[in-house]
Amino acid sequence: MAKTRELVKRRKAIRNIRKITRTMELIATAQFKKAMDRAVQAGAYTRKLAELAADLSATVTDIQHPLLQPREKIKRSLLLVLTSNRGLCGGYNAGVLREANTAIRRARQEGYALDLEVSGKRGINFFRFAGVKPTNTFTHFTEKVTFAQVDELATRYLKLYSDGVIDQVEVAYVEFFSAGRQVPTVKTLLPLTKVDAAPAPTKATPTPTPTPSAGQAVYEFLPGAEEILAEILPTSFRAQLFKAFLDAAVSEQIARRVTMKAATESADEMIRSISQQYNRARQAQITKEIAEVIAGSEALS
Repeated sequence: MAKTRELVKRRKAIRNIRKITRTMELIATAQFKKAMDRAVQAGAYTRKLAELAADLSATVTDIQHPLLQPREKIKRSLLLVLTSNRGLCGGYNAGVLREANTAIRRARQEGYALDLEVSGKRGINFFRFAGVKPTNTFTHFTEKVTFAQVDELATRYLKLYSDGVIDQVEVAYVEFFSAGRQVPTVKTLLPLTKVDAAPAPTKATPTPTPTPSAGQAVYEFLPGAEEILAEILPTSFRAQLFKAFLDAAVSEQIARRVTMKAATESADEMIRSISQQYNRARQAQITKEIAEVIAGSEALS
């Protein structure tokens, strides 16, 4: 009897846990859809802005913007690590922290200083346990991060880079490609070397009339190319940084949904297994009781 009572308690406890994991799975699914819509919309804007900046920087060859010029030697770099504030999201944080550690080791090997900034309680706790003290930490960036919040960081990074305090800005996060593919990566945002990932047009003299056969965009600059680049390039950096936060948010929800779904399925399997054990134990107990009754009746006859 003690064994069946124990099995009943275990099954009840697992069912309660299953309710929690199933609820968290549904919440993560709802948040994932909202976050994915924001990431997809921001991705289209960021890509088009990067293409425009690439076209302009390739077309205007007589103007060199500071954000496009890599430093001859990196003396100090800044690494921003984007992790989650909450757990129960599988290997999401582990992938980001693995890439961040690789970047930290690379900085030590190449001999340049590294300013480490960490967003998310999981990353903060990890580096505290590892004995690494970040320069800045943030816990207010959630899945509902706003552009205004990210813009404060972006403005500070642009000033540090323009003043020559830092020579490079990198961000470690999980890049979102689709609902089935998210990749932990470390991406360099400053200098804007990644902006020319879009197909760059061949060098041409800007004229008001485009040449269709050339297969490239031709621009007429008003008021001037320098003023336009000075506006578009910082905006492109801000958009890329914001996109990184949105990618991290949607990837976190996908990881949490997958993890909670797996936990719910494991709970279902455990409940089935315990139910079978309970049925066998109960059957054995009933058989034993029947045998005792029969033996007792035979003894009285």
